[in-house]
Amino acid sequence: MKIQEVARRARVSTATVSRTINNPSLVDPKTAKRVWKAIEELRYYPNTQARSLVSGRSRILGLIVSDITNPFFPELIKGFEDVAIQHGYEILISSTNYDSARMAICVRRMLERKVEGVAIMTSEMDKHLVDQFANRNVPMVFLDVGPMGDRISNILVDYAMGINEAVKHLLSLGHRRIGFISGPLGLKSARIRRIAFLRSLGHHGLDRDARLVEAGDHTVDGGLNAMARMLDSKCAPTAVLASNDLTAIGMMRAVRRSGLVVPQDISIVGFDDIRLAEFTEPPLTTVRLSRRELAERAFHALLADLDSQPRRPENKVETHLVVRETTCPARRESAL
Repeated sequence: MKIQEVARRARVSTATVSRTINNPSLVDPKTAKRVWKAIEELRYYPNTQARSLVSGRSRILGLIVSDITNPFFPELIKGFEDVAIQHGYEILISSTNYDSARMAICVRRMLERKVEGVAIMTSEMDKHLVDQFANRNVPMVFLDVGPMGDRISNILVDYAMGINEAVKHLLSLGHRRIGFISGPLGLKSARIRRIAFLRSLGHHGLDRDARLVEAGDHTVDGGLNAMARMLDSKCAPTAVLASNDLTAIGMMRAVRRSGLVVPQDISIVGFDDIRLAEFTEPPLTTVRLSRRELAERAFHALLADLDSQPRRPENKVETHLVVRETTCPARRESAL
């Protein structure tokens, strides 16, 4: 099957068929629909390797994430893939699992496949690996941690906005003993969230009690263990914020194991608003960080470099509180 037969069936030129396959955003939707119908009827499969050799472009973008077992990242991957497919790109996905050696393998694999750009949606990235992409003039977009440079973009997340909303919400419910369980402090995003929480406490005139701030590891088990330590310290929190939703889910289990009830004894607030958050029991109050918006911002930042388009003057994603059922008015005295 050849592209000329598809063009005849769809009553368009071969150039239009090529554009529909490679860059559908440039084709009128009605025309594109007719072309895709012809492709399906004729069972035409373009030879992507041959196409890459002729055009000099792979039409592949790399997407590097930290931990594919965390529901946040599959949701981000889906959003990125959806918008990439709309623009005729394929996605090569790698999960680093916070491991430098594995990260190096991911980078090598992407360079071997000649990716045209890379979205690095991890909390940390070794500089020498970034240099490998930069030396080959591969555009990059980072989540928060990217270095300044040509063909490098950053998506900045306003963590403080959502955390401030969460603290104000808890204050409005009468809470004054508010704790926080962070992610691993080796990660920049975890440190940013912790600092935002402490600043919010100070802004509202609340005292900082070191026993009310624990470090987790962004996993359910990490949240469970950190919450257990906080409860054992007898610091009497009436509400606790988590650095992500998996941590919050582990915290809820620790509270139940201690014989207390969420939210009557301790209110809990997560961060991210993963899909699972609304199905916990009770449904989790959390700060929403839109994976769809992150994905679209990251993709269009790469596309701007690939197509020599102007970049956004500011690439910032807001966060906002979503109130569900794990927060309620504080008791006059702590249950602890």
